[in-house]
Amino acid sequence: MTILVTGGAGFIGSNFLHHLISTTTEQIICIDKLTYASDWHNIPDPIKFYTTDIVDEHNCEYVFKKYKPTVVFHFAAESHVDNSIHDCSPFILANINGTVNLLNLSLKYEVEKFIHISTDEVYGSIDEGYFTEKSNYNPRNPYSASKASSDHFVMAYHNTYGLPTVITNCSNNYGPRQYIEKMVPKTITNLLSSKKVPVYGDGKQVRDWLYVQDHCEALIEVWLKGRNGQKYNIGGDCEIRNIDLVRMILDRMNMKENMIEYVKDRLGHDYRYSTDITKVRHEFKWSPRFSIEDGLDKTIEWYERNRN
Repeated sequence: MTILVTGGAGFIGSNFLHHLISTTTEQIICIDKLTYASDWHNIPDPIKFYTTDIVDEHNCEYVFKKYKPTVVFHFAAESHVDNSIHDCSPFILANINGTVNLLNLSLKYEVEKFIHISTDEVYGSIDEGYFTEKSNYNPRNPYSASKASSDHFVMAYHNTYGLPTVITNCSNNYGPRQYIEKMVPKTITNLLSSKKVPVYGDGKQVRDWLYVQDHCEALIEVWLKGRNGQKYNIGGDCEIRNIDLVRMILDRMNMKENMIEYVKDRLGHDYRYSTDITKVRHEFKWSPRFSIEDGLDKTIEWYERNRN
């Protein structure tokens, strides 16, 4: 068996590789474009690595033809909402065109399972209740629109061509190796440098927070037990307002609230995401293991150890 992981030099992908090598002895191949948000140092030995853009049909086919992967874990994506608002072109190329390229190659080389890692942002904002796997898609920014489109293509390739696919929609991840543009690492690294922490608007936006190790463990369950043609929501069962999460980090780093700087809100900023994980609890007997307190402590410790 050969496992292909796309985007393995990025945040979630690299954490998944570290977890994967502890759970299997199968051959693992990684491809990554090495954008600004990824780092080849994140990739553990002895994984074979190729610097490849998932939009590049020729180079991607070289990897598929050479290794004939049995399973594909597709993490590679442009993911920062702010960047998508300024210029959505890279998001269309990577998240839509790149995904379709991988789907075509997976079909051609008879991949046995294509696992597409997506986001709960495809569902849009919700005032009350929870997103389930049956919730309608309502993407509200260019990033989530590109991911929603990729989800639809993945499902279309299953329904039309019989490609064995599974889609996962995760909530907000945090943990080691996350690029500093995202809220948790930006807060931590700013505080380590005695800089103010920017908070959008009033900070009352609500997110479900998922420690990345919990996400990785859930994805192994999806690989081993997930049913083809299905979607699975993966969340941390941990709804927190952004401002309260920042305050938790301040408290853990012995900083005061005067380090917070409220800034102009993001365009089209979704108010609340809330993910129902009943399906993965029931089918996989999986639940998140890490509390928000433990996850933040581990994350802060990692950034303290890896200061530039």
